[in-house]
This record gives sequence, structure tokens and C-alpha cells, in this order.
Amino acid sequence: MALLKARHEQRRDIANIDTLIEVAESVDLEMPRFRKDISDRKLLAKLAEDHTYAVDTLGVFGTPTLVFPEEQVVFLKMTVPPSEECLSIFNELCNLVERRQFIREVKRPQRPET
Repeated sequence: MALLKARHEQRRDIANIDTLIEVAESVDLEMPRFRKDISDRKLLAKLAEDHTYAVDTLGVFGTPTLVFPEEQVVFLKMTVPPSEECLSIFNELCNLVERRQFIREVKRPQRPET
């Protein structure tokens, strides 16, 4: 969630290592482990492999994208919800994806500000 906020609300560059470290510190990650993992080339290779699979096989083009059973892929464009609503939103989305496979896209166009 902190990365989403940094990227979409604060418009920070989350590809920048300094930004990643600041975000990690802000959420009290175990920093020695974080620094070790972020510099591990094997983990980077695994991330690249997963990214390639997601794009080439599943058609993923953005985040957040969720992959449900039977490789049902759903992209969401949303603002950050209140934390107390996250679980109910996820459950409602799961229900929609599982029961209404014929729904391909739901979009709410942004209205011009008046």
C-alpha cells in the first residue's frame, strides 16, 4: 500500500532505490534483510521471469492486476480505499469475477472539473 501511495498519490519514482528505501523504512521493514534482498540478482531475475510470464501469457499491462483461478485476469484502476473497506472490496471483486465471467470491463470516465 505504501508503494501505491508513493507512486500514485505522491507521484514518486518507485524505480529509484532511494525512494524504495524510504518507503521500506516508513513501513518498518527489516532493513538489513530488505537491503540484502534488493541487491540479490537472483531475485531480480525471478521478478523479470514473472513479469515476462504475466505480460506474454496473461496479458497483464498494469497494476494492480489480480489473477484468479483458471487464469482469470482482472486489472483494476482505483484510488486507495479506506483500510477498513479493503477486505470487503476484495471479496466483492472475487464474487464478481467468479460469477460474472461475461463482464469484460467496467469503466467510470472521469468527469471534467467544473
